[in-house]
Amino acid sequence: MEIGKNTALFRDMTETEIQTALDRLSAGQRTYGRGETVFHAGTRTERLGLILSGSVTIESGDPWGGRTILSLAEAGELFGETYALLGSAPMMVDVVANESSRILFLGVGRLMEGPAQFEDWQAKLLRNLLLLTAQKNLALSSRSFHTSPKTARGRVLAYLQSVSLAQGSREFDIPFDRQQMADYLNLDRTALSKELGRMGREGLLRFRKNHFAILAPEKS
Repeated sequence: MEIGKNTALFRDMTETEIQTALDRLSAGQRTYGRGETVFHAGTRTERLGLILSGSVTIESGDPWGGRTILSLAEAGELFGETYALLGSAPMMVDVVANESSRILFLGVGRLMEGPAQFEDWQAKLLRNLLLLTAQKNLALSSRSFHTSPKTARGRVLAYLQSVSLAQGSREFDIPFDRQQMADYLNLDRTALSKELGRMGREGLLRFRKNHFAILAPEKS
């Protein structure tokens, strides 16, 4: 994915405005390998990350090595924008490359340091950033619905149903492998695998790796 007007962060911006934004915000790219940490919890940053290719997971860890996957960001999506705009707030999460990923960093903290009257490129960039942040917050809030059921089955059904609705199909791919799915749903991997097996035998689901199909109940 190349940087350009089709990137949501730069929507409705001219090529000149995009280049001005890249120059003013000290844009820089870096490639990360799978499993490499992009941002560590506890650090401070004035830069957001825009994923040009690949994907990253947003994770919360504990001192004993446990982790919870809060979300996954893919090509064209942002991460770290809230911390970048605040500047002084330490990050509460780790950002980890989910695969080989190319990331563009932008020092958006500088947007808050300019005069009250924004230039056109600044106003457009902030508008796009606000919309993307709202969409991201909506996606993050969805996780509370996925993890609120008390049973493993309830969590699996809540998550798969939301993906099905988002994609408009009962058959779809999810962005997680089995361990990541367990981490995201706050479940033990063995417990998740057993529950998926039971649901498959009961004719509720059909699945292979990260491909799932929600099966309609048989009519009596």
